[in-house]
Amino acid sequence: MLCSSVSFVCNQETMMVHGASINCHFLGIYGRCGIDLQSGSWFENEKEKRNKQIAISTNIAKIKNKRLSISPLASSSAMAKTQSSSSRAELYLEVRKAARERYTAEISFQSKDKDISLAKALLYIAAEDEAFSAIKQEMDAQSFRSERRGMSLPNDALEWDSIESMPLSGKNINEWLAEIDTIAEEVKAELVPREIGCDLIEVLDAVNLVLFESRGFKRLPLPLASKCAYLHSVLNSGHCSAILFSIIYIEVCRRLNLTILGSRVGEDFLIWPQTGYPEKLFKVTSGNSIFKVVNGSCVEDPRSKASDINSNTLSGLEIASNRDIIGIALANLIRLHWKRASRSNHGLMLTSPLRSVHIDNDKFSNCDGSKVPLLRPQDLRLAIMASERLLVLQPHNWALRRDHGMMLYYRRDYAEAVQELSICMAFAPEEEAEVLEPFIEKLHLLQLESSWKSLGQKGRLIVP
Repeated sequence: MLCSSVSFVCNQETMMVHGASINCHFLGIYGRCGIDLQSGSWFENEKEKRNKQIAISTNIAKIKNKRLSISPLASSSAMAKTQSSSSRAELYLEVRKAARERYTAEISFQSKDKDISLAKALLYIAAEDEAFSAIKQEMDAQSFRSERRGMSLPNDALEWDSIESMPLSGKNINEWLAEIDTIAEEVKAELVPREIGCDLIEVLDAVNLVLFESRGFKRLPLPLASKCAYLHSVLNSGHCSAILFSIIYIEVCRRLNLTILGSRVGEDFLIWPQTGYPEKLFKVTSGNSIFKVVNGSCVEDPRSKASDINSNTLSGLEIASNRDIIGIALANLIRLHWKRASRSNHGLMLTSPLRSVHIDNDKFSNCDGSKVPLLRPQDLRLAIMASERLLVLQPHNWALRRDHGMMLYYRRDYAEAVQELSICMAFAPEEEAEVLEPFIEKLHLLQLESSWKSLGQKGRLIVP
């Protein structure tokens, strides 16, 4: 049979061949076809069909091989990033625990107060807070990686493995302690050109020269930022609160075998050298006395109780122990972080809920935990951590334990808040205990409501 074959490409919906309607979508599967003009029948170009099938099979094989070659590597990389992030977080957790243990050991009541290192205790405090903030950053970074799997983020391994080697603003704890040693050596170098028999005033003058002029330390009345509230940040920047400047002054003079005493006077903390001739400290030279240079302008501010101190009243001040000084620094940390935590609730006081519950006659009819103000969680947690350390120093301080319990209430840790405030009632004066009692009862109800909701129940807990 003689057959004529015509090749073409079909572009229309349908076409007629010997009166038969052919759907071009069907033809489009193969693209090019042959027609038997005598019989009107279609036959496929077998060679082209076979080539297309081979090409399709080859492409599928390539895709499978590509997936097999890439997926394990990508999976391994993702797993490595997750494990690295997890190991970093675990290391920071270990540092937090170690820092708290080192701090507790340093201020232990089994050791003598004079043997406590103010610098070490404050650096352990800073290390714990730094580790806490780093854990939060690791959690945020891990969440970011999970949400954007296609993006690569730097996840370098840590170059340290313990609290001793953990960097704080570029230096570890031992290096910051060495920095204080260096300041003391600079003071000694300043004393070399002077007479061998340097008296007390000359030594203090050299300390002031190095700290204020060479090092550029500036005393601020209250810590307004974290860099002014942690010892390593203060040593790094020179901007510090009065209590931290006093601690640096005490530590430097201790290395010079000079004993510095301190006392809290109103809102200020004053320091002076131990001497049998306090009148020398108040002698005015070049417009200032040594006592004023060391303690700042508060000693001349009529609004400050420090302005009433003179050579006669100095000996009557209550001398602060090393533990007391650490406690003042921690109290400043609590104040700083509480202000930052309650920034969106201007004027909010820790004890405000106690008074409002005591006044409200219908306080138990409708218990609603949603009325607790929302605070910044990280700053609130830092305030709680500072309060925990202060309670180690002052476990029987009822006002401190009350404030600690109130911070737990704001954090919605109702069970722990009940425990702390119940302990507080055992030490508090009778009138304060009467205020705490109805609030603790409210916390019991909030705890029950929280448990009720955690079981999947809806609505508020109504107390008849």
